[in-house]
Amino acid sequence: MTPFLESDKRIRSHRAAWKYRGSVRPPFAVVPGVDQESVWDYPRPPSLAPDPRRVVVRTDKQVLASTVRAIRVLETASPPTYYIPPDDVDVDQLAETGQTSSCEWKGMAVDLRLVDGRQSVAWVYPRVFPEFKAIAGWYAFYPGRIACFINDERVRAQPGGYYGGWVTNNIVGPIKGEPGCDGL
Repeated sequence: MTPFLESDKRIRSHRAAWKYRGSVRPPFAVVPGVDQESVWDYPRPPSLAPDPRRVVVRTDKQVLASTVRAIRVLETASPPTYYIPPDDVDVDQLAETGQTSSCEWKGMAVDLRLVDGRQSVAWVYPRVFPEFKAIAGWYAFYPGRIACFINDERVRAQPGGYYGGWVTNNIVGPIKGEPGCDGL
């Protein structure tokens, strides 16, 4: 059997539709300052970057994840999405929602909720395309739905309500999901 979705024309079509691919910063992009990153300098297809900073995800009552082994997915126009190894996540506090989503670069994700909640707060890719095998089975969290921190900075949600990017003070855009940024 061929790897899932690899021959899917829809996936190839989505991949081909991107106008910006991180090779040249477009003229409308904010020029990053010292210690800042422009989302327009990230590549497409996305790349993986280990991040040694302390990443913590928590509810009001408990820590769900804590790691210094996160991997950032860096993709043109989006703030980084952080993936946390399963050994650093309290997986007993998460349950599947029954919903899935797909990414033309990574594959099919399974949405997760808190065991005592209904809203999706995280997702995991049980299987991925070969380029993203490093994050297969790793957990990503929506910072607009659960408290996420990098070191001591509280992460803000990527605009648009759908995306899972982590916006911090060192990220400049405009960012996919902001008004006027669809289809970039």
